[in-house]
Amino acid sequence: MNLLDSLIERAKADKQRIVLPEGAEKRTLTAANRLLHDGAAEIILLGNPAEIRETAKASGLLNIGKARIIDPKKHDKKEAYTQLLTELRKKKGMTYEQAARLAEDPLYLACLMISAGDADGEIAGAANTTGDVLRPALQIIKTSPGVKVVSGAFIMFTQTPQYGENGILLFADCAVMPNPTAEELASIAIASAQTMKSLAGVEPRVAMLSFSTKGSAEHEMIDKVREATRIAKEIDPELRIDGELQADAALVPAVGASKAPGSPIAGQANVLVFPTLEAGNIGYKLVQRLGNAEAVGPVLQGMAAPVNDLSRGCSVEDIYNMVVIAANQAIGLKQNK
Repeated sequence: MNLLDSLIERAKADKQRIVLPEGAEKRTLTAANRLLHDGAAEIILLGNPAEIRETAKASGLLNIGKARIIDPKKHDKKEAYTQLLTELRKKKGMTYEQAARLAEDPLYLACLMISAGDADGEIAGAANTTGDVLRPALQIIKTSPGVKVVSGAFIMFTQTPQYGENGILLFADCAVMPNPTAEELASIAIASAQTMKSLAGVEPRVAMLSFSTKGSAEHEMIDKVREATRIAKEIDPELRIDGELQADAALVPAVGASKAPGSPIAGQANVLVFPTLEAGNIGYKLVQRLGNAEAVGPVLQGMAAPVNDLSRGCSVEDIYNMVVIAANQAIGLKQNK
């Protein structure tokens, strides 16, 4: 059984309530129909109920009737959620009237449901930008205790079983932080290790990537990676992490032994932390396209509850997989409490 199959089975065994704010979006509805058929999650769809049912009927999506459909403009908990948002944002000067308007926005409503304990996770982005998805999440759900930044990781299912964990690697940050500081990069590394452990069920081995390996070059960009590695070790002394490492030294045993002798990570990394967003984003897309790897993500890390963003060019399969990922994140968070 591969990792995705294992995650699907885990989701089926402990169904989580996943809210989809883009309830009438056709790809979202198609993925929801399949998820409901497979019993992989309890699905909550936000949107105009008549529009959702009409689209589902026209597309032959017979399982949508099993979903809970909520009209953001008219539902039993509208007042309670408005009061909750007013309280959460009162220090920022939000009035009740402003909160009432925002509570009708499906992206805000989804986060309010999670904050109130009425949902376990959210998937959005098929029809909204990353900024639109993240804004209410950061305002309402916020980050996990002790986490300074939100980052985006991709789980890479490669065609090269000799690398990572039988070909599975985690790349971060590929979606959120353009140029993290050393402290932020350390936080990304720790969050990435937690994601790898909770989703893949393996011990993370984190490589902090650069264009230098253990002093082969000197530059302020390398200094940042070295400092981030030091900070991460200080925060979590048990974390298996090393840097700075070039990508080949991180992945290839012979190269790692040559360039970084004695390193506990070199040649066997399964988590790759990139120094900047441009490097991470370019890196995952190259591996995906030229190496025919399957890239699942971005999995948003550091949030107090699962809120995952989609590409607006996402497929039905992408949405299905991300709901499964969110369900597993929610399971992991509950187990760690």
